[in-house]
This record gives sequence, C-alpha cells and structure tokens, in this order.
Amino acid sequence: MRTVIAGGHGQIALRLERLLAARGDTVAGLIRNPAQADDLAKAGAEPIVLDLESASADSVAQALRGADAAVFAAGAGPGSGVDRKQTVDRDAAVLLADAAERAGVRRFLVVSSMGADAGSTYSEPVFAAYLRAKGAADDAVRARTSLDWTILRPGALTDEPGTGKVRLAERTGRGSVPRDDVAAVLVALLDTPATAGMTLELVSGDTAVASAVSGLG
Repeated sequence: MRTVIAGGHGQIALRLERLLAARGDTVAGLIRNPAQADDLAKAGAEPIVLDLESASADSVAQALRGADAAVFAAGAGPGSGVDRKQTVDRDAAVLLADAAERAGVRRFLVVSSMGADAGSTYSEPVFAAYLRAKGAADDAVRARTSLDWTILRPGALTDEPGTGKVRLAERTGRGSVPRDDVAAVLVALLDTPATAGMTLELVSGDTAVASAVSGLG
C-alpha cells in the first residue's frame, strides 16, 4: 500500500509515517522545506518537496499518482495568523482533494479538529479563523462523491505516550488525546474502507484502537 501524507513533517504525520513504514507500506510525505527531508527519511518515508500554498493541482496530482490513499495532516501551526489558517488549513486541504480526484486516488483522510465549523463564532479571533478554515475544508471534502473520505477530529493534542485506548464516535465530548494514538487511529482507518463517509471525533478512552474502529457503523 502506498500512502501520501500532506504535512509530512508534522508531529502526527511523522508518527503515521513511522507506523506505516514499520509494517512495510510505501509512504511519501509532502514537505515545503527541503531541510526536513532527512527527518522523513529516518521515519521511513520518501520526502517530496512541494509547497501546497503555491503548487498547482496538477503538480500535486503528479505526486499522488500511483498512491492508494492520501492523508491531509498539514496545518499552519501555532503562531500563524488568520491568513495562513485560510491558505493552509482550508485551501491546502481543498487542493489535495482536487489533486486526489485528478490522480484517481479515492481513499482520502483528513486530520481536522474538534469544533471545526465554517460558521464558528469562537471568541478568540485567530482560533475562530482556524475552526472556520478546518470546517470549510471538511465541508468541501464531504461534497466530493469521487472520494472515499473519512474526517478525523481529535480533541486537544498531547505529547504523552499513546495508550492505545481511545473513544471514537460521531460525538465524543471534549477531551484530549496523545498524538501517538491519533496516528494509530489513522492507520486503522486506512485499513477500514467501511469508515468512508464518516466524520469522527477522537479522545482518549477505554477501547483499544482496533476495536474502536471496527465497531463503527
């Protein structure tokens, strides 16, 4: 299985790349900074230098050709302003979806955010822009009938070691979740085509990842 991950140097993306490579999958990560290539190679992924804020859909589609799945795990990150929430968290996700359609890559996963809503009125302006951008991207992906999409909306992310136990459902309530466990859930979702068409929230819980995913639907 070949998976291409946008935001390949992000903390969740690197964890996902390691997990997929460790089981023998072929993995590629899209990065904008060539200096990050060594980190991807150490994770077992092929680095592809491609800036989703300036690339064309055709150039991204070329990077996706031959892949079995694409994962959008990019984000503007802490410290970025309102403008980059739009160009990365919204526009880059839509661009990857466009490219996946052109390349014939049906399986499409999105790492979104709990509370993502295109109409968010959250009081803090930058975080409100983030939630609106994520929500708009999710809406755009859900409108694609040519993609077998799954949208994952984790709660507050932590760097604590993963427990392998989660709560995964359409609505979970607020909570936190280690990035390790987010990556593990993404692997399980990639392996479970029946989760296509689902928007899921994720927090730490009491159910093993495999059981949480297989129990959906």
